[in-house]
Amino acid sequence: MSEAKLREQICLLAKSLFDRGLTHGSTGNISSRTEDGGLLVSPTGTSFGRLDPARLSRFDTAGRLIDGDQPTKEMPLHTAFYDTRSTAGAVVHLHSCHSVALSLLPDCDEDSFLPPLTPYAIMQLGHVKLLPFFVPGDPAMGDAVRGLAGKRSAVMLANHGPVVAGKTVEAACNAIEELEATARLALMMRGIPARTLSPEQITRVVTKFDVDWDK
Repeated sequence: MSEAKLREQICLLAKSLFDRGLTHGSTGNISSRTEDGGLLVSPTGTSFGRLDPARLSRFDTAGRLIDGDQPTKEMPLHTAFYDTRSTAGAVVHLHSCHSVALSLLPDCDEDSFLPPLTPYAIMQLGHVKLLPFFVPGDPAMGDAVRGLAGKRSAVMLANHGPVVAGKTVEAACNAIEELEATARLALMMRGIPARTLSPEQITRVVTKFDVDWDK
């Protein structure tokens, strides 16, 4: 994909997320690898509903800002995924309501934040790691992701929002939408004896779709 088309795609997908209430105001950030190995990143303080393709932050392969506005303050999150996951071609971070709400509950499984309700979250996300609360922009968030050694494609920042890496920006957006939808289902089923996927059913999904399911 040409850089011009990638810029347009980033802004189009970001607006779709914004228009459907998956992030709000000036929250959220998104980035993608360029064909030459650099990065395009949403600027700091911008709304997903009004990103300008020409003003995206442009980094070269050495990580230097060479064009566009100043990038999101959450750059340590993005670079941590790129540096530890060879398959990461894009990273998306949202402040989606249901996933944040689920992270507030005291009985969340830190190693597997989402309960196995459907096969789709397993297929697109694997295990989602629940990380503790960090002040927004704290480089320690990136350190926490690096501490996972590339084993997770998705994390949930407690009281803050999800972060997902994907092979492409479209794949990353699809996966983070699946995370939010599954969190919404989990909240809807609170207090109800839901039939989650059995270990045998999970194994079948993991095997068929070659999912990295080790914790």
